[in-house]
Amino acid sequence: MIRTPLQRSATVLGAILTLTLLGLFVSRAHSLDAHGQGADNTFNDSHFHLTNYVQKGTDVRTFLEIMGTRVGRSTLFGIPLQQQWSYANSGDVAPTYYLQTDAPLYYYSFTDAYIASVYRSLSPAEQARFDPMITGFNPADMYGVDHIRRVLQVFPGVFTGIGEFSIHKEFVSSKVSGETASLTNPALDRVLDFAAEAGLVVILHNDIDVPFAKENTEPVYLSQMKALLKRHPKTSIIWAHIGLGRVVHPVQVSEESATRNPNQMEIVEAMVTDPAFNHVSFDISWDEVAKYAVATPESIRRVVTILNNYPDRFLFGTDTVAPSAPGPYFAVFDIWTPVWRQLTPEASLKVRKGNYQRIFDEGRRRVRDWEKANVK
Repeated sequence: MIRTPLQRSATVLGAILTLTLLGLFVSRAHSLDAHGQGADNTFNDSHFHLTNYVQKGTDVRTFLEIMGTRVGRSTLFGIPLQQQWSYANSGDVAPTYYLQTDAPLYYYSFTDAYIASVYRSLSPAEQARFDPMITGFNPADMYGVDHIRRVLQVFPGVFTGIGEFSIHKEFVSSKVSGETASLTNPALDRVLDFAAEAGLVVILHNDIDVPFAKENTEPVYLSQMKALLKRHPKTSIIWAHIGLGRVVHPVQVSEESATRNPNQMEIVEAMVTDPAFNHVSFDISWDEVAKYAVATPESIRRVVTILNNYPDRFLFGTDTVAPSAPGPYFAVFDIWTPVWRQLTPEASLKVRKGNYQRIFDEGRRRVRDWEKANVK
């Protein structure tokens, strides 16, 4: 077959295009560091549940496919509570969520062994993208800290931190079997003391207030939470969801009481500017939190202002539970689009990626050092 000059030119152009695309692919692959980080990663996920309230979830390799190259790294934990299926309560209807039944919840310690097993099934390169967390302990039990220590001893080289675990959580705390967790319980202090000793990063869920709180009143749990945080200045703590919940909304005050009662952003700003809380960060995870943030132009402005002014103190997380596909997983990040667009490049990078890497890299290093000294 004799090719015309036009055909030959098209062939050469096609070859050049193929080589160019191949070069871009190789360049991108080489631009990723040992943690899977690269310019194309949109975020690191500081708050992710692989399993749900009946300990079922997404296969970890399926989750890796969902992450793709859009997510560099992610925390990895289940849910420490198992929803009981009480036939007397719901009959043949098997609840999969705590709001689907009046039956109690109970602590499910096997979740930590499960998370360790799926993590260990991955290649070293895949493992580098995850930071597993210990969650299967009872924070109202003085022996809770022994569970955490035991997990580190049985599974060295796996875990980076503890959490997400909850103290006061709307509609959940009252359903947990046994003693109700409290911010003033010495059992919790023992857990946080050990986290400081071992270098474990802590993700703590504690609602700032009770559901359906009245306007112009001090949040019920704020003073106790601040006192707890001050008691543990050497522990790296992430306050999940900035203390918010599904119905525990941002603290609101009327114009008349604004001079004596701070609102949600003023509370957070007072904490990030107080040296007593230098060890505390806040995650902006959960779609419910995102909805509060982007509800109005004014709420967007307030959130953008505090993230731009204090970019080192906030981390993005999805708080998704066992997502089955990319759509539900990335939807949380996309809700924040009006905020991302108005952040400075520096603030955006730190909130989406940099703070995660700084905090969890240090956690990994310190926990591995503790294991070398304490695991025989």
